[in-house]
Amino acid sequence: MPLNYEKVRNWPFQEITQQYAHQDTILYALGVGAATSNPVGEDDLQFVYERKLVALPTMAVTLAGSGSWVGHPDTGITLTRLLHGEQFLTIHKPLPAQGVVVGKDRVDAIFDKGVDKGAVLFLSRDISDKETGDLVATVGMSLFLRADGGFGGAAEGQPKPHPVPEERAPDASIDLITRPEQAAIYRLSGDYNPLHLDPKIATAAGFEKPILHGLCSYGIAGRAIIKLLCANDASRLRKLNVRFASPVYPGETLRTEIWNESTGRAAFRVKVVERDLVVLNNGLAEFIA
Repeated sequence: MPLNYEKVRNWPFQEITQQYAHQDTILYALGVGAATSNPVGEDDLQFVYERKLVALPTMAVTLAGSGSWVGHPDTGITLTRLLHGEQFLTIHKPLPAQGVVVGKDRVDAIFDKGVDKGAVLFLSRDISDKETGDLVATVGMSLFLRADGGFGGAAEGQPKPHPVPEERAPDASIDLITRPEQAAIYRLSGDYNPLHLDPKIATAAGFEKPILHGLCSYGIAGRAIIKLLCANDASRLRKLNVRFASPVYPGETLRTEIWNESTGRAAFRVKVVERDLVVLNNGLAEFIA
């Protein structure tokens, strides 16, 4: 069934205010796999220790969102056929370790692939510091609406994924583990989809067991990029864009591979080591060199 283009394109988003504390910042870091050794390494300690605590910039993707509005009957979107296609993040200034932020979502574009091919919805959200009014981050995503094409919209003009130069070996890589309980921890940052916890629901969805949240894998990739390109200084990360390719199972090892492109810019992808499978692709990272 086609989506309701006019309704979706002009959805009346309201500003969302969210307060978060040191505990939330630490919980997010644990959710994306920080501090998996004893003693905790200096590179991860800053993200889980309340003394001089630093927020991981990817935590912005969990803040001040409009929730499950896409499931509203007026949209015409078939929620059970929706896939998270891409994630985009631009950091304008470091995210405070605690504070109050204000988010405002918007629909940027909708591309109609056809009745049998679905549609692609592009969204973004500006996140500002409530106290100062400063723009902290712009969060974006694309959603693949597999059952909702054929509404008569434009099919051309969709942004192309960032190419990864597979013709040459990566310039650097790093392996980061996920723990068997990774999804159970990450969901406490706000994504309670039972697909990531309940074996019966995961099986009904076609998976052998619960899968890891895509945004958890994304956050782990962010940690890898900060380690490889930013000398463990999270304030240097400026952009982190990626395309979701395949699901990850908690307990698997994620290998982030990077290709330097120019000063302050690199392409990357993430593979599951145990299955030699690309799970995040077409990555683009920009940073202060």
